Amino acid sequence: MPSRSGPDRPHDVVECPPRAADTAGGMGRAVGVIASAAVCQAALMVGLGLLITGPGARVWPLTYEDGVTDALERARTGTLDTVSLVVSEAGNTVTVVAGTLLACLFLLLVPRLPRWRDALFLAVAVSLQSLVFLTVTEAVDRNRPDVERLDASPPTSSYTSGHTGAATALYAGLAVLVLHRAKGPWRRPVAVLLLLVPLLVGLARMYRGMHHPTDVAGGLLNGGLSLLIVGRALLAGPHVPAAAPAGPATGPRTAPGALSGRAPGRTAVVYNPTVTDEAARARLRRVLEDHGRHEADFVPTTADDPGEGQTARAVREGASLVVVCGGDGTIRAAADALAGTGVPLAVVPCGTGNLLARNLGLPVRPADALAGALGGTPHRIDLGRIEGDGMKAAHFTVMSGAGLDAAMLESTSDRAKAVLGWPAYVMAGLRELRAPRMRLTVGMDGAPLLRRTARMVLIANTGKVQGGAALVPAARPDDGLLDLMILDPRGPAGWLSAAASVVRPRPPKREDGRAGTHRSVEYFTFRRAEVRFETPQRRELDGDPVSPGRHLVAEVRPGALTVLMPLGGK
Repeated sequence: MPSRSGPDRPHDVVECPPRAADTAGGMGRAVGVIASAAVCQAALMVGLGLLITGPGARVWPLTYEDGVTDALERARTGTLDTVSLVVSEAGNTVTVVAGTLLACLFLLLVPRLPRWRDALFLAVAVSLQSLVFLTVTEAVDRNRPDVERLDASPPTSSYTSGHTGAATALYAGLAVLVLHRAKGPWRRPVAVLLLLVPLLVGLARMYRGMHHPTDVAGGLLNGGLSLLIVGRALLAGPHVPAAAPAGPATGPRTAPGALSGRAPGRTAVVYNPTVTDEAARARLRRVLEDHGRHEADFVPTTADDPGEGQTARAVREGASLVVVCGGDGTIRAAADALAGTGVPLAVVPCGTGNLLARNLGLPVRPADALAGALGGTPHRIDLGRIEGDGMKAAHFTVMSGAGLDAAMLESTSDRAKAVLGWPAYVMAGLRELRAPRMRLTVGMDGAPLLRRTARMVLIANTGKVQGGAALVPAARPDDGLLDLMILDPRGPAGWLSAAASVVRPRPPKREDGRAGTHRSVEYFTFRRAEVRFETPQRRELDGDPVSPGRHLVAEVRPGALTVLMPLGGK
């Protein structure tokens, strides 16, 4: 099977896919990087502390530190005492712990997709700062300034300032998230205000006689290094496919914010009228006008043609951009027509699942998604191509499969989706859990056949499903591979094991290099696969049920679809 480290290796065995290993192994490496870097961070902070309290104490500007704390003591007033107390409390342990907890809960519960990495980044950065602080205070013994202290002296060394370090990790960490994850003109002023908080906390701690200036500087450095280490290890942000290179399929590379094509400015908007009403179309038209896309052609889909014909006609007529407004089915139909043409697609999610948009980290609000795309750059992503008995060849952008997922999609009514949204799929899935197992054989890239039983078989180009669950955690849309998931839980324990494998995937291990067997779920990667079922099974294609059958053939088409991505991703 294909391997990232050796894509041209002979296909004489079925290999455990490196990408499945990368998901668990990647987290293991991140932990290792953070741990080793934390040791270096602690060593650096201890070394600086010993320098400050040792030979450096007699060198300027350290010789002037007492003068600074004396001057701040003389400047005290009742008002400043109160203000400094309030500001100092922003770095208090209770305040920082509570603030971190609330921020993490917000990141996990409020966005439509939980921001696990962002929450983990913040929690780990604050924790790392605290751990290094405790280590440093044990190794470096420094007395507090020789002035009247306005707070009770904790039994820790004056070096470093724990309040300042904790405030840096929390508030500067929030500033990083605001700058990199938020949109709108307000994000920069908010980030500046957040960055000011640790500076003010440090000043308040000096004013109140609790720390020397170098203690505060040490706290800022400790918190800043913690953010840098954890951010580099965890905060990669949503995966953004590689920018489309110049070439015959895509035309010349465009500058940020600009689009190239055969007829500059000509735009076709293919929309599903059941989910894109007149008011929504008016908003999208205004966005197009604001970006110089005048007189765009709005073409509705129909029950007989969900978007493929309209998109193909737009390409034939020379459109330089196709905007698709609808759910995953509409986007899949348009992608089928755009495959290999190089004409860029702007995804405007208007459906129930909007899985392609979510997997690419695109805005979920239609007007925001369109504005981001028009100001972005073209990127190539893969498509899956699938065919089978009684099923014409078609492309998919997210995933296709048979068994439980197809049964779930088939039994979810349009009314339930309209009322409940994506939870309607979950309710339908629960009703299908007692569906009988399938018997199947799988052949991948010329390797020996696999014989399995399963509740569900998924062929995935991307991995996230409704609610943000990473059903196929390692699937990426631009790696030139597809992922196969075989789900076969047995009993309550099996379902719990399968759920755990999705939340915390661990690669199966076998010494012979073949894909190991997990009791409940297996993952493989391939370029071309053939799946045969013992009896006809219900099947689905990007969330739309298709005719039942006993045969599926899937292959990847690397970089076949060009998608406009906002600058900076999500």
